[in-house]
Amino acid sequence: MRLVVDGQTFEVTQRVGHPKQYDFTWLSGPNAGYGFSMALGHATVEGAERPAVDLRAHFERVITDFLTEIDPDTGYLRD
Repeated sequence: MRLVVDGQTFEVTQRVGHPKQYDFTWLSGPNAGYGFSMALGHATVEGAERPAVDLRAHFERVITDFLTEIDPDTGYLRD
């Protein structure tokens, strides 16, 4: 899926063989191929015993958090 958050475009893909692992590629960022990964941990999907996670909203929050940590001079995470 593609998400636009704070004017920045990310492609979010689920890792093959790892149903709760997602990779986020920052398509509109200054550094080609740069992004991050995350695992959902104990989050569940719709139909499971626990309430479903709104993945889109969760991913948008995670992307917002990532962008706040970016150094505007380098386009990479701050040290």
